[in-house]
Amino acid sequence: MTKKVLVLGEVREGALRNVSFEVIAAAKKISGGGEVVAVLLGESVQSFTEEMIHYGADRVVTIEHANLKQYTSDGFSQGFMAVYEQESPEAIVFGHTALGKDLSPKIASKLASGLISDVTSIEGEGDEAVFIRPIYSGKAFEKVRNKNGLLFVTIRPNNIAPLEHDSSRSGEVSSIDVDVTNLRTIIADVVRKTTEGVDLSEAKVVVAGGRGVKSAEGFNPLKELADLLGGAVGASRGACDADYCDYSLQIGQTGKVITPDLYIGVGISGAIQHMAGMSNSKIIVAINKDPEAEIFKVADYGIVGDLFEVVPMMIEEFQKAKVGV
Repeated sequence: MTKKVLVLGEVREGALRNVSFEVIAAAKKISGGGEVVAVLLGESVQSFTEEMIHYGADRVVTIEHANLKQYTSDGFSQGFMAVYEQESPEAIVFGHTALGKDLSPKIASKLASGLISDVTSIEGEGDEAVFIRPIYSGKAFEKVRNKNGLLFVTIRPNNIAPLEHDSSRSGEVSSIDVDVTNLRTIIADVVRKTTEGVDLSEAKVVVAGGRGVKSAEGFNPLKELADLLGGAVGASRGACDADYCDYSLQIGQTGKVITPDLYIGVGISGAIQHMAGMSNSKIIVAINKDPEAEIFKVADYGIVGDLFEVVPMMIEEFQKAKVGV
Protein backbone atom coordinates (compact mmCIF):
# COMPACT_ATOMS: atom_id res chain seq x y z
CA MET A 1 0.00 0.00 0.00
CA THR A 2 1.32 3.44 -0.90
CA LYS A 3 1.53 6.06 1.83
CA LYS A 4 1.32 9.81 1.99
CA VAL A 5 4.30 10.88 4.10
CA LEU A 6 4.63 14.24 5.84
CA VAL A 7 8.19 15.45 6.44
CA LEU A 8 9.38 18.47 8.43
CA GLY A 9 12.08 20.66 6.92
CA GLU A 10 14.36 22.63 9.24
CA VAL A 11 15.60 26.14 8.57
CA ARG A 12 18.43 27.59 10.61
CA GLU A 13 20.32 30.83 10.15
CA GLY A 14 18.73 31.51 6.78
CA ALA A 15 19.38 28.11 5.22
CA LEU A 16 17.85 24.64 5.06
CA ARG A 17 19.66 22.10 7.19
CA ASN A 18 20.91 19.05 5.31
CA VAL A 19 18.66 16.80 7.40
CA SER A 20 15.70 18.41 5.58
CA PHE A 21 16.78 16.53 2.44
CA GLU A 22 17.60 13.34 4.32
CA VAL A 23 14.05 13.09 5.69
CA ILE A 24 12.73 13.34 2.13
CA ALA A 25 14.94 10.41 1.07
CA ALA A 26 13.71 8.38 4.05
CA ALA A 27 10.11 9.28 3.25
CA LYS A 28 10.51 8.09 -0.34
CA LYS A 29 11.46 4.62 0.93
CA ILE A 30 8.57 4.59 3.39
CA SER A 31 5.96 5.84 0.91
CA GLY A 32 6.17 2.86 -1.43
CA GLY A 33 5.60 5.16 -4.37
CA GLY A 34 3.16 7.42 -2.53
CA GLU A 35 3.27 11.17 -2.08
CA VAL A 36 5.90 13.00 0.00
CA VAL A 37 4.66 16.33 1.38
CA ALA A 38 7.22 18.66 2.94
CA VAL A 39 6.28 21.09 5.70
CA LEU A 40 8.14 24.35 6.30
CA LEU A 41 7.36 26.49 9.35
CA GLY A 42 8.85 29.90 10.06
CA GLU A 43 8.54 33.63 9.68
CA SER A 44 9.75 33.60 6.06
CA VAL A 45 10.21 30.19 4.41
CA GLN A 46 8.76 30.55 0.90
CA SER A 47 12.23 30.90 -0.62
CA PHE A 48 13.14 27.35 0.46
CA THR A 49 10.23 25.53 -1.16
CA GLU A 50 11.87 24.93 -4.56
CA GLU A 51 14.94 23.39 -2.95
CA MET A 52 12.76 20.88 -1.08
CA ILE A 53 11.10 19.91 -4.36
CA HIS A 54 14.44 19.63 -6.17
CA TYR A 55 15.52 17.13 -3.49
CA GLY A 56 12.45 14.97 -4.02
CA ALA A 57 9.39 16.42 -2.26
CA ASP A 58 6.22 16.12 -4.35
CA ARG A 59 4.53 19.06 -2.65
CA VAL A 60 5.43 21.69 -0.07
CA VAL A 61 3.08 23.25 2.48
CA THR A 62 4.25 26.38 4.30
CA ILE A 63 3.04 28.25 7.36
CA GLU A 64 4.50 31.69 7.98
CA HIS A 65 3.94 33.61 11.19
CA ALA A 66 5.98 35.99 13.32
CA ASN A 67 5.66 33.59 16.27
CA LEU A 68 7.44 30.91 14.22
CA LYS A 69 10.60 32.97 13.71
CA GLN A 70 12.26 31.06 16.55
CA TYR A 71 11.44 27.46 17.40
CA THR A 72 9.09 26.82 20.32
CA SER A 73 7.33 23.50 20.85
CA ASP A 74 3.98 25.28 21.30
CA GLY A 75 4.27 27.30 18.10
CA PHE A 76 5.62 24.53 15.88
CA SER A 77 3.17 21.95 17.21
CA GLN A 78 0.26 24.29 16.38
CA GLY A 79 1.61 24.80 12.88
CA PHE A 80 2.44 21.16 12.19
CA MET A 81 -0.88 19.89 13.54
CA ALA A 82 -2.72 22.27 11.19
CA VAL A 83 -0.92 20.69 8.23
CA TYR A 84 -1.47 17.17 9.60
CA GLU A 85 -5.22 17.74 9.91
CA GLN A 86 -5.36 19.04 6.34
CA GLU A 87 -3.24 16.26 4.81
CA SER A 88 -4.15 13.18 6.92
CA PRO A 89 -0.90 11.34 6.15
CA GLU A 90 -0.15 7.68 6.88
CA ALA A 91 3.42 8.47 7.99
CA ILE A 92 5.53 11.31 9.43
CA VAL A 93 9.32 11.75 9.30
CA PHE A 94 11.36 14.26 11.34
CA GLY A 95 15.09 14.65 11.75
CA HIS A 96 16.46 13.39 15.07
CA THR A 97 17.83 16.86 15.80
CA ALA A 98 17.43 19.08 18.85
CA LEU A 99 14.21 20.38 17.27
CA GLY A 100 12.99 16.95 16.22
CA LYS A 101 13.77 15.33 19.58
CA ASP A 102 11.75 18.03 21.35
CA LEU A 103 8.81 18.26 18.96
CA SER A 104 8.24 14.63 17.91
CA PRO A 105 7.13 13.28 21.33
CA LYS A 106 4.71 16.19 21.68
CA ILE A 107 3.16 15.49 18.26
CA ALA A 108 3.11 11.72 18.91
CA SER A 109 1.29 12.32 22.19
CA LYS A 110 -1.32 14.52 20.49
CA LEU A 111 -1.88 11.83 17.86
CA ALA A 112 -1.78 8.92 20.34
CA SER A 113 0.87 7.45 18.07
CA GLY A 114 3.96 5.35 18.55
CA LEU A 115 7.36 6.84 17.73
CA ILE A 116 10.41 5.10 16.25
CA SER A 117 13.24 7.46 17.12
CA ASP A 118 16.89 7.86 16.12
CA VAL A 119 16.72 5.64 13.04
CA THR A 120 20.09 5.18 11.32
CA SER A 121 19.03 3.07 8.34
CA ILE A 122 15.96 1.61 6.63
CA GLU A 123 15.75 -1.85 5.11
CA GLY A 124 13.03 -2.55 2.58
CA GLU A 125 10.38 -0.15 1.33
CA GLY A 126 6.73 0.69 1.86
CA ASP A 127 4.88 -1.69 4.18
CA GLU A 128 7.97 -3.91 4.34
CA ALA A 129 10.21 -1.15 5.71
CA VAL A 130 12.29 -2.15 8.73
CA PHE A 131 13.86 0.59 10.84
CA ILE A 132 17.27 0.10 12.46
CA ARG A 133 18.14 2.14 15.54
CA PRO A 134 20.92 1.96 18.16
CA ILE A 135 20.21 0.92 21.75
CA TYR A 136 22.31 0.64 24.92
CA SER A 137 24.40 3.71 24.01
CA GLY A 138 25.19 2.29 20.58
CA LYS A 139 26.45 -1.09 21.82
CA ALA A 140 23.62 -2.90 20.01
CA PHE A 141 21.02 -2.27 17.32
CA GLU A 142 17.37 -3.23 17.08
CA LYS A 143 15.11 -3.67 14.08
CA VAL A 144 11.61 -2.23 14.36
CA ARG A 145 8.53 -2.54 12.15
CA ASN A 146 5.29 -0.62 12.34
CA LYS A 147 2.43 -3.13 12.14
CA ASN A 148 -0.53 -0.74 12.06
CA GLY A 149 -1.62 2.81 12.64
CA LEU A 150 0.32 5.99 11.95
CA LEU A 151 4.05 5.48 11.27
CA PHE A 152 6.14 8.18 12.99
CA VAL A 153 9.91 8.14 12.58
CA THR A 154 12.86 10.40 13.42
CA ILE A 155 16.13 9.81 11.57
CA ARG A 156 19.64 10.53 12.81
CA PRO A 157 21.36 13.22 10.70
CA ASN A 158 24.17 12.23 8.35
CA ASN A 159 23.05 8.59 8.00
CA ILE A 160 20.50 8.42 5.16
CA ALA A 161 21.85 9.99 1.98
CA PRO A 162 19.68 12.64 0.31
CA LEU A 163 18.35 12.03 -3.17
CA GLU A 164 20.28 13.62 -5.99
CA HIS A 165 19.43 17.29 -6.49
CA ASP A 166 17.37 17.69 -9.67
CA SER A 167 16.41 21.22 -10.69
CA SER A 168 13.98 19.83 -13.29
CA ARG A 169 11.69 18.43 -10.57
CA SER A 170 8.48 20.39 -10.11
CA GLY A 171 5.77 20.31 -7.49
CA GLU A 172 2.91 22.25 -6.00
CA VAL A 173 3.51 24.82 -3.26
CA SER A 174 0.70 25.95 -0.98
CA SER A 175 0.36 27.82 2.29
CA ILE A 176 -1.93 27.68 5.29
CA ASP A 177 -2.90 30.62 7.47
CA VAL A 178 -2.63 29.65 11.13
CA ASP A 179 -2.92 32.11 14.01
CA VAL A 180 -0.09 30.85 16.19
CA THR A 181 -1.12 32.04 19.65
CA ASN A 182 -1.16 31.01 23.31
CA LEU A 183 2.57 30.41 23.44
CA ARG A 184 3.80 29.51 26.90
CA THR A 185 7.35 30.36 25.85
CA ILE A 186 8.53 33.45 23.98
CA ILE A 187 12.07 33.55 22.58
CA ALA A 188 13.17 37.15 22.99
CA ASP A 189 16.74 36.70 21.79
CA VAL A 190 19.22 33.98 20.90
CA VAL A 191 22.84 34.31 22.01
CA ARG A 192 25.07 31.80 20.26
CA LYS A 193 28.17 30.60 22.08
CA THR A 194 29.60 28.44 19.32
CA THR A 195 31.79 29.90 16.64
CA GLU A 196 30.57 30.10 13.08
CA GLY A 197 31.35 27.15 10.88
CA VAL A 198 30.17 23.67 10.03
CA ASP A 199 27.32 22.29 12.14
CA LEU A 200 28.81 19.63 14.43
CA SER A 201 25.83 17.26 14.12
CA GLU A 202 25.95 17.35 10.29
CA ALA A 203 29.71 17.63 9.76
CA LYS A 204 31.39 15.09 7.48
CA VAL A 205 34.66 15.57 9.38
CA VAL A 206 34.94 16.08 13.15
CA VAL A 207 38.13 16.81 15.09
CA ALA A 208 37.45 16.27 18.80
CA GLY A 209 39.63 17.13 21.77
CA GLY A 210 39.73 15.72 25.29
CA ARG A 211 41.50 16.52 28.54
CA GLY A 212 44.76 15.74 26.79
CA VAL A 213 44.69 19.13 25.01
CA LYS A 214 45.41 20.60 28.48
CA SER A 215 43.91 24.07 27.90
CA ALA A 216 41.54 26.20 25.84
CA GLU A 217 44.54 27.25 23.77
CA GLY A 218 45.25 23.59 23.11
CA PHE A 219 42.11 23.51 20.96
CA ASN A 220 43.55 26.05 18.51
CA PRO A 221 45.50 23.44 16.44
CA LEU A 222 42.39 21.27 16.40
CA LYS A 223 40.36 24.17 15.02
CA GLU A 224 43.03 24.76 12.39
CA LEU A 225 42.95 21.10 11.38
CA ALA A 226 39.14 21.05 11.27
CA ASP A 227 39.04 24.20 9.12
CA LEU A 228 41.62 22.69 6.77
CA LEU A 229 39.46 19.57 6.34
CA GLY A 230 36.18 21.49 6.08
CA GLY A 231 34.99 19.98 9.34
CA ALA A 232 33.85 20.90 12.82
CA VAL A 233 35.43 20.82 16.26
CA GLY A 234 33.97 18.68 19.06
CA ALA A 235 34.99 17.78 22.58
CA SER A 236 34.70 15.17 25.29
CA ARG A 237 32.79 15.79 28.52
CA GLY A 238 36.12 16.00 30.34
CA ALA A 239 37.33 18.86 28.15
CA CYS A 240 34.06 20.73 28.65
CA ASP A 241 34.14 20.17 32.43
CA ALA A 242 37.69 21.57 32.48
CA ASP A 243 36.45 24.76 30.75
CA TYR A 244 38.59 24.16 27.69
CA CYS A 245 35.55 24.72 25.49
CA ASP A 246 31.81 25.27 25.59
CA TYR A 247 29.37 22.43 26.37
CA SER A 248 27.73 23.02 22.98
CA LEU A 249 30.70 21.11 21.49
CA GLN A 250 30.26 18.07 23.74
CA ILE A 251 29.99 14.69 22.02
CA GLY A 252 28.64 11.71 23.92
CA GLN A 253 25.77 10.19 25.81
CA THR A 254 24.86 13.53 27.41
CA GLY A 255 25.98 15.60 24.41
CA LYS A 256 25.66 15.36 20.64
CA VAL A 257 25.58 12.06 18.77
CA ILE A 258 27.57 12.32 15.54
CA THR A 259 28.18 10.06 12.54
CA PRO A 260 30.79 11.79 10.37
CA ASP A 261 32.72 10.20 7.54
CA LEU A 262 35.92 10.94 9.47
CA TYR A 263 36.32 11.38 13.23
CA ILE A 264 39.71 12.37 14.66
CA GLY A 265 39.92 12.00 18.45
CA VAL A 266 42.79 13.98 19.95
CA GLY A 267 43.83 13.43 23.56
CA ILE A 268 40.62 11.50 24.28
CA SER A 269 40.89 8.39 26.44
CA GLY A 270 37.64 6.86 25.19
CA ALA A 271 35.17 6.78 28.07
CA ILE A 272 32.07 4.74 27.21
CA GLN A 273 29.89 7.86 27.50
CA HIS A 274 31.93 9.64 24.81
CA MET A 275 32.12 6.61 22.53
CA ALA A 276 28.33 6.35 22.65
CA GLY A 277 28.28 9.62 20.73
CA MET A 278 30.87 8.85 18.03
CA SER A 279 31.34 5.08 17.68
CA ASN A 280 29.22 4.98 14.49
CA SER A 281 31.61 7.30 12.65
CA LYS A 282 32.65 5.72 9.35
CA ILE A 283 36.41 6.14 9.94
CA ILE A 284 37.86 6.74 13.43
CA VAL A 285 41.38 8.05 13.93
CA ALA A 286 42.70 8.21 17.51
CA ILE A 287 45.72 10.22 18.69
CA ASN A 288 46.85 9.51 22.24
CA LYS A 289 50.17 9.07 24.00
CA ASP A 290 48.76 6.19 26.07
CA PRO A 291 48.83 3.00 23.95
CA GLU A 292 46.31 1.41 26.36
CA ALA A 293 43.67 4.12 25.86
CA GLU A 294 40.19 2.66 25.36
CA ILE A 295 39.58 4.69 22.22
CA PHE A 296 42.11 2.56 20.32
CA LYS A 297 39.70 -0.39 20.66
CA VAL A 298 37.20 1.29 18.31
CA ALA A 299 39.67 3.20 16.15
CA ASP A 300 40.34 2.24 12.53
CA TYR A 301 43.69 4.02 12.74
CA GLY A 302 45.66 4.79 15.90
CA ILE A 303 48.58 7.14 16.42
CA VAL A 304 50.49 6.73 19.68
CA GLY A 305 52.26 10.02 20.30
CA ASP A 306 52.19 13.52 21.73
CA LEU A 307 49.25 15.35 20.17
CA PHE A 308 51.21 18.62 20.26
CA GLU A 309 53.68 17.03 17.85
CA VAL A 310 51.30 14.87 15.81
CA VAL A 311 48.58 17.45 15.05
CA PRO A 312 50.99 20.10 13.65
CA MET A 313 52.55 17.39 11.47
CA MET A 314 49.09 16.42 10.17
CA ILE A 315 48.27 20.07 9.46
CA GLU A 316 51.52 20.47 7.52
CA GLU A 317 50.91 17.34 5.44
CA PHE A 318 47.28 18.22 4.68
CA GLN A 319 48.35 21.72 3.63
CA LYS A 320 50.90 20.20 1.27
CA ALA A 321 48.28 17.86 -0.17
CA LYS A 322 45.84 20.73 -0.58
CA VAL A 323 48.21 22.87 -2.63
CA GLY A 324 49.57 19.86 -4.50
CA VAL A 325 53.12 20.11 -3.15
